[in-house]
Amino acid sequence: MAALGLIGPGTLLSQARQRSLWVSVVDRSGAPVLNLQPSDLAVREDDRAREILRVSPADEPMQIAVLVDNSQAAQPVIADIRRALGPFVEALTAPSSSGTRHTVALITLAERPRILADYTSDRTELAKAIALVWSNSQVGNAAYLLDAILEVTKGFTIREAARPVIVAIMSEGPELSWRDARPVLAALTETSAAFHVVGIGIPSGDISEEARNRNIVVEDGPRLTGGLRDQLLTGLALPAKLLQIADVLTHQYRVTYAQPDQLVPPERMVVSARRADLVARGTPIKEARGRR
Repeated sequence: MAALGLIGPGTLLSQARQRSLWVSVVDRSGAPVLNLQPSDLAVREDDRAREILRVSPADEPMQIAVLVDNSQAAQPVIADIRRALGPFVEALTAPSSSGTRHTVALITLAERPRILADYTSDRTELAKAIALVWSNSQVGNAAYLLDAILEVTKGFTIREAARPVIVAIMSEGPELSWRDARPVLAALTETSAAFHVVGIGIPSGDISEEARNRNIVVEDGPRLTGGLRDQLLTGLALPAKLLQIADVLTHQYRVTYAQPDQLVPPERMVVSARRADLVARGTPIKEARGRR
């Protein structure tokens, strides 16, 4: 400790690099916390505390993929989903105080992932896409959530999306993606995509392999990527929940901290609030190509 005291601040900074996170901080009601300060947060890597250098509002544009379950199981709540999507999309595409415009894509999940609207901030185009969200009532029709996640993350990579987000709205019906959960979770973390899930209905007792892999992704994905996971018993609660998610997404922070220059990258990063009445979630920002 005495030896460390002889090292000047400039030397320490030269031996460290700066890393950043997108961070959401909410109070007990789920509302975003405004005017956040570095002293309100803690960042740890492999259980080692890191110095927070800056906290600033996240002004970079988001690329938000909204995945909508329109399978046969979603038929009882499809009207609720359609009503909730309009205000949700309007909240996401409203220009921020800095003029930033986020883009939204709308993708349905029945039979196969289908793009109803590619990434855009045009509300008229998105409204037309929302009007096409209807349940596929064909008997035995199911969702392909995991397939959709993989396709969306591939798109994020091609687009070099700087702030990718996935919001999945799902029923408790069957899943027919023939996917193992592990590569899906890896795709989410490798693209630094925040994954949010809103389920509607009573969780099913499906014990199939497809359902097991979906449930792993639905539970672990938000936790690993700094997203939210909520389960609603009725579709009537969906509009308020989606507006809450939009409020949180549009009031995020960019948190920059110092990371020692080390050969072995950390296995685990955790951001937390220092106050007991707040909850913080963080999504690591993918470094630009060619940067260390």
